[in-house]
Amino acid sequence: MYERDVEPRMLMSDFIRHELGLTGTNVGCEHGVCGSCTVVLDGEPVRSCTMLAVQADGRRITTVEGLSNDGEMHGLQRAFTACHGLQCGFCTPGFLMTLLPVYNEGKRLESEEIREVISGNLCRCTGYQQIVESVQMALDEAADLAESGEGPDRPSDDADVS
Repeated sequence: MYERDVEPRMLMSDFIRHELGLTGTNVGCEHGVCGSCTVVLDGEPVRSCTMLAVQADGRRITTVEGLSNDGEMHGLQRAFTACHGLQCGFCTPGFLMTLLPVYNEGKRLESEEIREVISGNLCRCTGYQQIVESVQMALDEAADLAESGEGPDRPSDDADVS
């Protein structure tokens, strides 16, 4: 968990990257269009480049650094690796954070539903098919875990910001 005093006009993306040194949150468009800066705020994906850091006061923000737990990759990360859902990797953290709440629900989605979930994230390297396959694999794993009573992977507290 992190806690800092910040300038009132500092963007959350700048706070995460420059004040905390957590560089997994990428800034692409700086207008909230590409999704590369997506973080999870109180369980919901948000664009950190359109949010002021002071708006996070007292709230829980998870960045991509918080996905792994004790050095073990999260199910989403494993699936993106296994299905080659990343190319250069710049957009991947935003995809992962957009998908985290869906993964945590532990339900299966069809291909078109997955495409709808990721429709706000842009990738310039892929044709999205491998990303969709990665998501399908991860969601199936999460659903299997939920059905068995184990529950899906949970992010660590390492990249929580207050």
